Amino acid sequence: MSTETPAAIADAVATLRDEAAAGTRKVWVEQIMGMPISIHARGAEARGHAAEQAAARAFADLRTADAMFSTYREDSQISRIQRGELTIAESDPAVREVHRLCESARLRTDGYVDAWNSIPGRPGVFDPTVLVKTWAVSRAARHFSSVPTLAIAIGAGGDILLTPGDEPEPWTIGIQDPTDRARTIATFPIREGGTATSGLAARGAHIVDPHTGEAVVEVLSATVIGPSLVWADVWATAAVARGTSAIEWVTTLFGTSGLLVMADGTVHRWQNEV
Repeated sequence: MSTETPAAIADAVATLRDEAAAGTRKVWVEQIMGMPISIHARGAEARGHAAEQAAARAFADLRTADAMFSTYREDSQISRIQRGELTIAESDPAVREVHRLCESARLRTDGYVDAWNSIPGRPGVFDPTVLVKTWAVSRAARHFSSVPTLAIAIGAGGDILLTPGDEPEPWTIGIQDPTDRARTIATFPIREGGTATSGLAARGAHIVDPHTGEAVVEVLSATVIGPSLVWADVWATAAVARGTSAIEWVTTLFGTSGLLVMADGTVHRWQNEV
């Protein structure tokens, strides 16, 4: 799971404030999963009843996911699985889906994103925290299919899902400087897809190389932009875990772009063809 909070949707938020009076912009925010999750809408139907209903259903979906996957709630299915009280086969279909995603992430990142090797001192214990937030956001976004003309941005802890609707202008996403969180070091115009940032600025050296068990510090932050929010999240975490080898590795992530901020102060950008 990404942990940074970039200067996300900075220009878009300013636009929302400036044009709110026109009735074509709306923002909803709720505290879920231990963080503020925001939904930004642009379009003629942004303040309509259908948009309000879609936002309410999206937040309800996120609360359901939190109750099911939270490692802080003793009654969650993940906590019960970790205690051996529930098997994956017996769990909710959503848990089985996330379990399959985690297996795929482990394989596709050569083990650098490993949901079975993320709890210190407890190898083999399943903890899908690494991607469940972006999976939940992506699933919640489906409720806006009822208002397809709207452009939607859902931001959760530095990970942002974006849809274009019928709006001609892209979203403008700002990326935070991990050495000075009051400063934006880059902006990207994005119409559709997902952007995820992972790194050390918010929580320090908390990401480990699963192969060594050692905390990694060579990559201060990794931002990945791609067609899938979940995979942008996985790739960003894997890039930090890989350390300096991430500079070569990100060139293999077809259809993505982004930047790495290295501990030595250098910034590496890439943009790969599909």
